[in-house]
Amino acid sequence: MTGPFPGVAEQHSRHLTIPSTSLVDVPGTSHRWHLLDNGAELEAAGITPAGTLLCVHGNPTWSYLWRSLFSHVSQHALPWRIIAVDQLDMGFSERTGVFRRLADRVNDLGDLTDALGLDGPVTTVGHDWGGIISLGWAAAHREQLAGVVLTNTAVHPAGFELPAALQLASHPAVHGWGTTSTDAFLRVTHSLATPALAPEIREAYMAPYTTAAQRTGVGNFVADIPFAADHPSRPALDSISAAVRELTVPALLLWGPKDPVFSDRYLRDLMDRLPQAKVHRFEGAGHLVAEDRDIATPIFHWLAAGAGDAARAASLQDYRPMLAQLDERTADHSAAVVDVNPPRSLSWAQLGQRVNDLARGLEQIGVRPGSRVNLLVPPGIELTTLIYACLRLGAVIVVADAGLGTKGLGRAIKGAGPQFLIGIQRALIGAKALNWPGTRIAATQLPPVLAKVLGIEHTVPELLAAGAAGAPAAADFTPADPDADAAVLFTSGSTGPAKGVVYTHRQLAAMRDTLAATYGLEPGSALVAGFAPFALLGPALGATSVTPDMDVTSPKTLTAAALADAAAAVEATVVFASPAALANVLETRNQLTGAQRRALQKVSLLLSAGAPIPEPLLAEVQQLAPNAAVHTPYGMTEALPVTDIDLAGIRAAGSGNGVCVGTPVAGASVAVAVLDAEGEPATEPSTEPGLTGEILVRAPHVKDRYDRLWITEQHSTSIPGWHRTGDVGHLDAQGRLWVEGRLGHVLRTASGPLTPVEAEHLAQSVPGAGRAALVPVGPAGAQRAVLVMETVPPVRKPGPANPEFSGQVRAAVAAAGIEVCAVLVVPELPTDIRHNSKIDRAHLAGWAAATLAGGRIRKP
Repeated sequence: MTGPFPGVAEQHSRHLTIPSTSLVDVPGTSHRWHLLDNGAELEAAGITPAGTLLCVHGNPTWSYLWRSLFSHVSQHALPWRIIAVDQLDMGFSERTGVFRRLADRVNDLGDLTDALGLDGPVTTVGHDWGGIISLGWAAAHREQLAGVVLTNTAVHPAGFELPAALQLASHPAVHGWGTTSTDAFLRVTHSLATPALAPEIREAYMAPYTTAAQRTGVGNFVADIPFAADHPSRPALDSISAAVRELTVPALLLWGPKDPVFSDRYLRDLMDRLPQAKVHRFEGAGHLVAEDRDIATPIFHWLAAGAGDAARAASLQDYRPMLAQLDERTADHSAAVVDVNPPRSLSWAQLGQRVNDLARGLEQIGVRPGSRVNLLVPPGIELTTLIYACLRLGAVIVVADAGLGTKGLGRAIKGAGPQFLIGIQRALIGAKALNWPGTRIAATQLPPVLAKVLGIEHTVPELLAAGAAGAPAAADFTPADPDADAAVLFTSGSTGPAKGVVYTHRQLAAMRDTLAATYGLEPGSALVAGFAPFALLGPALGATSVTPDMDVTSPKTLTAAALADAAAAVEATVVFASPAALANVLETRNQLTGAQRRALQKVSLLLSAGAPIPEPLLAEVQQLAPNAAVHTPYGMTEALPVTDIDLAGIRAAGSGNGVCVGTPVAGASVAVAVLDAEGEPATEPSTEPGLTGEILVRAPHVKDRYDRLWITEQHSTSIPGWHRTGDVGHLDAQGRLWVEGRLGHVLRTASGPLTPVEAEHLAQSVPGAGRAALVPVGPAGAQRAVLVMETVPPVRKPGPANPEFSGQVRAAVAAAGIEVCAVLVVPELPTDIRHNSKIDRAHLAGWAAATLAGGRIRKP
């Protein structure tokens, strides 16, 4: 190796000449290899390796790709030997002068490890075409194999066409020029990094390939891609791909989903072949994921955990399947689910039979236990039927709603990787245009021409008819494993890219049971589901359910009349709605007729979940539903609900540092990880009153894991036995939880951490004030507080508040000892799409910093 190269220690670079046993070489041939190896460094430090990482690069990189693993081991004095090879004809290894195919490269790697005398546990690490080569070595050395790590690679075409980028690179008219005569292939590959590679890093990657003679291996690698069935390397590819299914060692898949070559379809293929794998998709990262993101930390965390964390113990509570009510009410002809627009209803008997018919129809087209089925259908009879048909089969429902926006929805669907996608026409048009995965099924009959254009293979009415031919009953289906995956529900995306949250059948049932126990919900209840997460629970609770005439992905579309009409349709006793929905209900209440008001007077329980709700708003809701117990549970997609409080409890708690969200619901426990002076949470739970920290929760209905976000999951469970919520707050002397904001929104000031909610509440108490957001400006440890506010009436242009209003706000906030360096006003605070209530503080912080820096004032 010539160098030095940034990030590589010279003492790790070594050359050795070893005999070749490859059939393409003349007998007696030896080759000079280059590799990076920290073995001598460990030995000098007196460290005995716990194992070896055998790292294999792809095309057109070299061992430099794995430099972060070396620096991580050195920095943390970890007991891991790392051997990162330069494959023959690549990097700084010898140019052999012969065409080396896949089988030859696997054999070459074996020659090297034999010469090195590797005899301890080995974990292979591969990228690009180095992935299949490392797996070939793994299959041939199972007695040594301890684990497998793969980053953006493929082991088989799996029925896919050659990616466009490789089609171009391998085309005869382009291949020689693009890969060998010029450095175009290298430059295109390097350009895939996100963010762009620094010039010195790009130069390091180019260093072994400065001449055409040095690039022969680059061209040969591309020519050896075995996509055609008659390709000379196809038998080796088929053999290795089949052998991967037999590997039972722990596996870790780290993926950049923006890769134009090895897309998520190859990740799904690998997950099928390595079902034991832990998976993490780095949103925004691409092909060079080792450059785009820190992969060293998760790899060594995974290794320290014994190459895969132990499965959490299953809940010991009594398990009652989600379909129990349907199965027990096959002769019940009372209403189970009601649609308002157009008017329609199904009895319990009809719903149960419809679920069984659809389950059989889905089964006939290949839906199996564990199959992922993406449902892009609004709440109502169709969605209810689809959800329970999937649960009947043991298929996994994937629910990501349009409230995520087109970009967020597409990211969620591609990340979840469903095998089937069932949607309304608008969703299917999006699926076609944006190439969302899954066999496409229309929720309704479509015109034949449109169905053909959209790639529709089946429709729900056809599946219902096909399934009904045998009049299936519940006993015809094998009950789902309680601890198998049941659903992937996506978060709102208000605190970053939406995350898929996996629930097992047992955990969904525990959510149902928690709601029933906390609120006394019994079979025979009638509920209005104006909050999307609760739309699937009605039949499981034994409650008649109706979704009001609204767009559930946009809560502001719920009017008072629509809510009342839905309540009247089922003589509702229970209403679920989000704060944003209720705010619009109150704004439109003057349109209510006498009959509609009477329908709301029959409601005995009203729940508002999804975001904090102020006491004045709840008080107005109470007037609209005077006979209802008004509750506002606190929770999140990962655990819903966690705590509960009613209007009387909010009034009794009074004002304080944060929003009082009450006491834990049935079966739940709450604690905090106390923040230190730098705003970092402790590693142990605390229930001591008055200490601010990250809120922790444990309960039977907490999610199983994050989907294909292994690193995120490890963080969320890093305090054993608890789920880290990412919210901050404290417990009071009465055991009530007060939420003070998000951990990511805590200000790191010179005097310690400052949570935002108390200051926001005080600012909102000033006459003429609307909503407020406290955001930081400046570096961590010296951040200053800025209030960004709405006013009543709204200002026309964003900018600094007038001196009088600013002074009043500052004085109100100073009463709690909080100093604000600026007050800015805006016509409207930016919020998330789904809830229309969660303020985007991260965006506001950047806007405030730019505004205060003297730049042109733009709308946030």
